[in-house]
Amino acid sequence: MAKKRPPKKNAATKRTPTQRQIDKLDREILALVNRRAELAARKAKRADDGPASESDAAMLNRLLENNAGPLSDDSLRAVFRELISGSREIARSSSVAFLGPEYTYSHLAAIERFGQAARLVPVGSIAAVFEEVQGGQTEFGLVPIENSTDGRVADTLHCLAHSNAKICGEVPLRIRLCLLGIGSRDEIQCVVSKSQPLSQCRNWLSKHMPHAELRHVASTAEAARIAAGDRKCAAIASRQAGVNHSLSVLARHVEDNPDNVTRFAVIGTQSGPKTGQDKTSIVFEIKHQPGALADAMGIFKRQRLNLTWIESFPVPGQRGRYLFFVEFQGHASELRARRALESLEKKALWLRVLGSYAQADPIG
Repeated sequence: MAKKRPPKKNAATKRTPTQRQIDKLDREILALVNRRAELAARKAKRADDGPASESDAAMLNRLLENNAGPLSDDSLRAVFRELISGSREIARSSSVAFLGPEYTYSHLAAIERFGQAARLVPVGSIAAVFEEVQGGQTEFGLVPIENSTDGRVADTLHCLAHSNAKICGEVPLRIRLCLLGIGSRDEIQCVVSKSQPLSQCRNWLSKHMPHAELRHVASTAEAARIAAGDRKCAAIASRQAGVNHSLSVLARHVEDNPDNVTRFAVIGTQSGPKTGQDKTSIVFEIKHQPGALADAMGIFKRQRLNLTWIESFPVPGQRGRYLFFVEFQGHASELRARRALESLEKKALWLRVLGSYAQADPIG
């Protein structure tokens, strides 16, 4: 009986020197990321450093200062975001409430900050996000607070003024809007989206889709769902929402402002830790009389605190009464900030520190 010859090795399985180097590096990376996850989980179990999300953000910013390429900061941020999220999952399961449903920009902002390993909980309203955090159902919440085109988000400001939740982080997310559908642009008779995205691309729509009916729905994710079932209907939503509903991108970057950014606030039960690059948000009411607001603002000038945001907000049902939301650079624990808050408290009818948190650059 003839001896069987061993099967010939498939040429496709041979590893080139470069492939062998990549294999070796992959094994080293695998070992290192697991070692890092073990150390991070051990640290999280032994110490309470405040809201983990903000410490992670500061760490990422420091790390990316040393990035020499060729990978972009955004690519590396995504890699480390998931590594951090997975590490946190080992120690404890982070839970985050956000304004749903999935694949809205609130959902995308939650993924950017906490990673997909976190337990992300969609709820039906901004008020419900606050209720989840205050009731202890979730550790954090994420709510839109301001858009560079449409300004403040009134529901969030109202909830901040009337809850005990603290702002412990921010996520400035670049809003890239797409026209999505299953048909061609020539077939589109109706464009659906949430009111804010429709407002943020109104000039593009009037120029490129002048005859289309504009229909407001509860969310960009809902708009994508509707467009998936009607060839004559297109949605204004994120590319990710289009992928989730198998929609084609009919036009990209339809937002009127190329620097369209929505700033989301991360809320929890305590402020963020001091990082050296912080902001503090407060809300207060002062007497409704000439010069009262100017006197209040003068306090920040004397303490050399730079104001980055100020909003007036009428007290519902109380004509002539206004709340003022102010954001300044610095942490509430720092000396100049403490002096400013002590002086303002003497002038204000009431004042509440909403939280201190690390400044973040726009992402996405």
